[in-house]
Amino acid sequence: MQRMLKKVVLAYSGGLDTSVILKWLIETYGCEVIAFAADIGQKEELNGLEEKALATGASKIYIEDLREEFVRDFVFPALRANAIYEGTYLLGTSLARPLIAKKQIEIAKREEADAVSHGSTGKGNDQVRFELSYMALNPHIKIIAPWRDENWSFDSRDAMIDYAQKHRIPLTITKSKPYSSDRNLLHVSHEGGILEDPWREPSEEMFTITVAPEAAPDRPKYIEIDFAQGNPVALNGENFSPATLLDRLNAQAGANAIGRVDMVENRFVGMKSRGVYETPGGTVLWIAHRALESLMMDREVMALRDGLIPRYAQLAYNGFWFAPERELLQKLIDATQEKVTGTVRLKLYKGNCMVVGRKSPYSLYREDFATFGADQVYDQKDATGFIKINALRLRIQALDRDGKKS
Repeated sequence: MQRMLKKVVLAYSGGLDTSVILKWLIETYGCEVIAFAADIGQKEELNGLEEKALATGASKIYIEDLREEFVRDFVFPALRANAIYEGTYLLGTSLARPLIAKKQIEIAKREEADAVSHGSTGKGNDQVRFELSYMALNPHIKIIAPWRDENWSFDSRDAMIDYAQKHRIPLTITKSKPYSSDRNLLHVSHEGGILEDPWREPSEEMFTITVAPEAAPDRPKYIEIDFAQGNPVALNGENFSPATLLDRLNAQAGANAIGRVDMVENRFVGMKSRGVYETPGGTVLWIAHRALESLMMDREVMALRDGLIPRYAQLAYNGFWFAPERELLQKLIDATQEKVTGTVRLKLYKGNCMVVGRKSPYSLYREDFATFGADQVYDQKDATGFIKINALRLRIQALDRDGKKS
């Protein structure tokens, strides 16, 4: 038995991996284990968590309500950046891990623990996200990554299920339901097991917060979202806190089949992985935010900002939330959001989220300039010189080609 550690703070969800790891840490290192569970919108998944952690061997458990902080300080900054990974993934898990790691480090300091631990495997992204955050916030903390530990003997989740059953640790995952799910206020992710075949369609019973388009209402639902400086502040004219607004929007969008994504993504560690995601409220906010920006954001500013979206998303996906380059990007992006204030009206219908109206006191859209009817402010003859100047380099290249031919 290893006895190098006295006290470890474990990021604990009550799922298969962290349930087994809790018991394993005690058996392997003979140390005290404090469980930490972040409430970031898992809802019923938190039921019975305290009793389960203590029964499995934890000396105590912290369950902290981080829902408002998660949406305000992690989801909304990414939304202001229109962050989306590989054109599809709205970063639900990526944005949650740095917050969990941050609180874990705070508890470790409070409890005078000498190590932190997580349940992420050696194949995935989360190990990187957790550990980069740990090191950024406390470079002296010891890190126990069980899946990479020389004392770890489990080679599959089936072996872990057998271990849990041997120690009478209750689980929701079974060998007949061999995929894992992770939920927070922004999304629910599903991966592994039966989803490892990219040709196999996910079963309908897997989805938890969205209905299938076939089961969605036959009449569209109209909603309005108010923004202030790039942040959503009201839904259908009623102001809400960040977490409450996203929670309510999840319910309305999910009931209309919005936000399902099935993708094969490139993990930071180098392999491709299939993920199935439910992001109903986040999908609506992303679409609405871009629609509002189209009214007041200058063309060249938008082009510059849009060129940074893949970089921002990659930094968040790869775990560099607390890196100086991400923080620098955030300051630049937030400067573009100072006038992103207004209202967007959307129509939700059977999996489709359609923008049907937008307005803002800072709109640069001028009907008197844009109209196809009679106007008094734009002389269409001016376009002749504009086109000739922009065509000059193209004409020179053509003349050069003609000269060489002759």
